[in-house]
Amino acid sequence: MVIPLPIVYGCIFHFWDRIVYIITRYCERAKFYRRFKKVGNKSDSLKPGIIAIKGNPKRKRKSHVIIKIALLLLLLGLLAGCAAPFSWPSPTVPTPSRVLDAGGRLIATITPNQRIPVALKDISPEMQKAVVAIEDARFYRHHGIDPVGLARALYRNARAGKIVEGGSTITQQLAKNMYLGPEKTLTRKIKELWLTIQLERQYSKDEILQMYLNQVYFGQGAYGIEMAARTYFDKPARDLDLAESAMLAGLIRAPSLYNPVVDPDRARDRQAQVLQRMLELGMITPQQAKEARAKPLKPRNQVAGQTTAAYFVAEVVKYIQQKYPRQPDLVYSGGLTIRTALDLDMQKAAEKALQDGLSAQNPDLEGALVALDPRTGYIKAMVGGRNFNRSQYNRALARSQPGSAFKPFLYAAALERGYTAATILECKPASYPIPGQEPYRPTDFNGGYHNRPFTLKEALYTSDNVVAVELNNRLGPETLVACARRLGIESPLQPYLSLPLGTAEVTPLEMARAYGALANRGQLSKPLYITQILDRRGNVLEENNPQLQPVLDEKIAYIVTDMLKGVLQPGGTAADAGKLLNRPAAGKTGTTTGLKDVWFVGYTPQLVCTVYVGYDDKQKSTGATSGQLAAPLWAGFMAAALQDQPAEDFPVPGGVTLVDICADDGLRATPFSRRVIRAAFVEGTEPVLPCFFGSNTPWGLKLRDLLQPGGETP
Repeated sequence: MVIPLPIVYGCIFHFWDRIVYIITRYCERAKFYRRFKKVGNKSDSLKPGIIAIKGNPKRKRKSHVIIKIALLLLLLGLLAGCAAPFSWPSPTVPTPSRVLDAGGRLIATITPNQRIPVALKDISPEMQKAVVAIEDARFYRHHGIDPVGLARALYRNARAGKIVEGGSTITQQLAKNMYLGPEKTLTRKIKELWLTIQLERQYSKDEILQMYLNQVYFGQGAYGIEMAARTYFDKPARDLDLAESAMLAGLIRAPSLYNPVVDPDRARDRQAQVLQRMLELGMITPQQAKEARAKPLKPRNQVAGQTTAAYFVAEVVKYIQQKYPRQPDLVYSGGLTIRTALDLDMQKAAEKALQDGLSAQNPDLEGALVALDPRTGYIKAMVGGRNFNRSQYNRALARSQPGSAFKPFLYAAALERGYTAATILECKPASYPIPGQEPYRPTDFNGGYHNRPFTLKEALYTSDNVVAVELNNRLGPETLVACARRLGIESPLQPYLSLPLGTAEVTPLEMARAYGALANRGQLSKPLYITQILDRRGNVLEENNPQLQPVLDEKIAYIVTDMLKGVLQPGGTAADAGKLLNRPAAGKTGTTTGLKDVWFVGYTPQLVCTVYVGYDDKQKSTGATSGQLAAPLWAGFMAAALQDQPAEDFPVPGGVTLVDICADDGLRATPFSRRVIRAAFVEGTEPVLPCFFGSNTPWGLKLRDLLQPGGETP
């Protein structure tokens, strides 16, 4: 587009007198102008509101002439630069970042140009007022360029010692945002002024404000007020209240600096500045300002407009923002290539499994699924809820009580201390004194007791609570806490007798990591979202490789795995899920009191996965057990995720032997045994005394305790 010189000259000379008048007034007030003054009588004074030059009138006229000549020379120079034709560029778009899966497939493009245009009537009046107040208080009175506003901004910023108010009008900002690049040159400024005048001539003030609010950047990848309202407060722009409007309006000057997700305190201070300015302009009352300042706000941390693998991508964005705090918008406009551990096919399978598994349930019932490769720690799938657009709360990283899914850590600790899969403990009424409280009397899930002995293997795969508490009592709760810590549980744990029943709150990701150590022969892996980050030029910013740490003897890890395989086999608490998967796997159900939260954590050699289902309102019940709700969901995901991978069994490590034992007494099975189970043992600890009677008799068990190595009741 060519700028006609007559238009340029016309604009300049149209405002010529006004420009000279403003600059003259400024010079009269400035100290350096005293060189033109002739100091008169000290008693001379000016009437309020009148600006005049003291001294000789000839000096006054001379000063005006000097100013006009200087301005004319300056403007002629500027016009020389404008005389040549030039084209206006299209609106600039920051280079988006790309998030790729493990195979290089695109998961998401993270771009700041996430916007939803809306009409001015669909933007709350509070939001409109807040933006005008802090960005351009004289918006409805000037013609695009506001010398008074510029002078006021300079004064306020000088007094504050920092930038609290900008000098550019809303129309100028719109011109910059729509047509101009970021360079700071004289030519660019002239372009901006010319565009500003044209916008004011062609559009009404309301139209300009509407375009501005749909164009301006609010941080977190949100361009335009509608996307900003949804991104930060999960509501449309028409529903923004005064407190929210003031916070969003405060972002415009510096979205990264005042980001309420990154720096809530600084954002609050900026919000207060906006409210104070609105109060000064008479837009709100003191009471409204007070209430808005006092209202608690909890802006959400999310990626604007993201839908595919949204919970995972939000964590990727959060990681990069925390890793590079001085460049909070790097992930949005830095042109990064982010290679992740995610498998897009597994992610889609996870999202489908959660939707299918909960489709017949109450719409408010929520869930989460997280899967990782136990051999590397690479997160292959993550779903934090049923609908990211409805709720960005990532339940895969939120703490809940896991119920009996916590028990495997207890049995691992017991095996380390000489117990075996054949060790016998009884499920019978027991009372454990607690100082200052009523004695603790654990019961099984149904509130009763089996009143019979259990081998540790059967007690685990049938999830007997009474046996677990007794075992914890014998080991000491501190032993369980220490073992869980080694396996990667970082959430707060208290050494209570009830701990193996899942009374402490943990996250699904923690549980997946801990079970992954069992799947990976006692090697604990660090969960990894990102494998590599490249800048826009292809330079490697960071690279993450698997980090493994031995935390459990591989023989113990295998024996616990063998015990957990029984959960998915006939007689186990998730036998039906085992039929759905139809490949070697191990896992554990978890159901909390009142059926409020249900879990299933399970694994194959290639993949470990946690499924959680529950209400965000912890007073509500799911109405189902883990075996009925979480385990089938887990099996459906695992079957889909592993459909192209061969079925693998867990390799038996050296020094481990498999022996058939009698489930009633833990002795070596014989033809007389009524119930036989196969169990894994460290060589030398397996039962040698045969089961002669096939039933539990007091004298038979006593004989077994005396003669059976490794099978003693400790």
